[in-house]
Amino acid sequence: MSTIGRARTDEGWEVRPLDATTWDDFAELVERSGGVFGGCWCMGHHATTEGISHHQVPGTDKRATKEELVRSGREHAALVYDAQGVAQGWAKYGRLEELPRLAQHRRAYGKEPGALSDWRIPCFSTDARHRREGIARAGLAGALELIAADGGGVVESTPEIVDGRVAHGRFLFQASVELFKEHGLERIRQLGKWAWLVRRTVPVAPQG
Repeated sequence: MSTIGRARTDEGWEVRPLDATTWDDFAELVERSGGVFGGCWCMGHHATTEGISHHQVPGTDKRATKEELVRSGREHAALVYDAQGVAQGWAKYGRLEELPRLAQHRRAYGKEPGALSDWRIPCFSTDARHRREGIARAGLAGALELIAADGGGVVESTPEIVDGRVAHGRFLFQASVELFKEHGLERIRQLGKWAWLVRRTVPVAPQG
């Protein structure tokens, strides 16, 4: 089991893995945020057995489906807590087979598939009252640490460049290329006007 969450970041945030023990904290944050992104419950990257996004299936109880994924160990995130122990954001991650769908740039991504990564970090979320306070940074660092504890491997994401333009934080649910670069992920190829595929190999965390 990872010891992540025992120490706080310089900004005072604490990171814990999303699992059965932290589900209630996550659910409270999502409900506080109106279901996140129009009530998606961060389900758009998962797929049914037919390959359709859960978010696109009429009548799907997204909260219940999300909870089932979390409790069965098929949904992962680095939850970021404040000093009072309240979850204020997260960085979602998972193996590619758990998160097969991209929210954007699917066509550009598929043009040059190359070697597939082991892990994907598809989205971030921050309580609107705490944006620009380092939550995404803490979440990304925590996600990479949790991936290392779970065997490591090649990690990818599709963030956007923000330097030199006005980029509204509430639309940057995949965070920025600059933030990923801080954590060692390098640009592989461009997917859109601002979006890039970034990757890094995360080594296995030392045992003991």
